[in-house]
Amino acid sequence: TEKRLRKLADQVESHGRRALIVPTDITDDAACENLRDAALKEFGRVDVLINNAFAIPPMEPLTTLKVDSLRAALETNAFAPLTLARLFADALAESKGSILMINSAVLRQSQPEFAGYKLSKGTLVHLASALATELGARGIRVNSVAPSWIYEDVNKAYFDWMASERGVTHQVIYDEIADKTDLKRLATPEEVAQA
Repeated sequence: TEKRLRKLADQVESHGRRALIVPTDITDDAACENLRDAALKEFGRVDVLINNAFAIPPMEPLTTLKVDSLRAALETNAFAPLTLARLFADALAESKGSILMINSAVLRQSQPEFAGYKLSKGTLVHLASALATELGARGIRVNSVAPSWIYEDVNKAYFDWMASERGVTHQVIYDEIADKTDLKRLATPEEVAQA
């Protein structure tokens, strides 16, 4: 993770911008306060808060999972974005900034094994709506972006796992999933960032 963060910071800096790396446990209020304070100290303002962290919930039907197994996912996927929005609200109001929630098209799917994931992301979309209502009057725009499958490290590992479980190749899994999309391919992280 540290290596990926440094690479991202180098990319930002190659475009003539400053980057700040502040490793943060977003489920810890004090760590989130430290993140806010470090950003304000370094840049003097905050223009955008992007909630992109994700904890994978149990991939099984709701009626078979233990509710406690969902708690960690909800802490990261719903409560942490709420904490960060609360902590950054004053700075974002000052800059007339925005909050972006990275959501998922899983909201429009109905597969039993995605139930915990759907519950987690459904909570996030409603959080974005509620925050838009509350913070819009302060000049803060809140949006939720809900892409479909993104071909990135977590999904690549998931495809590898599914392939090993079924005794097929990674490409077979990729092709099956991509075939259900309009473009017949999976989006890249860069395409989502451009949106």
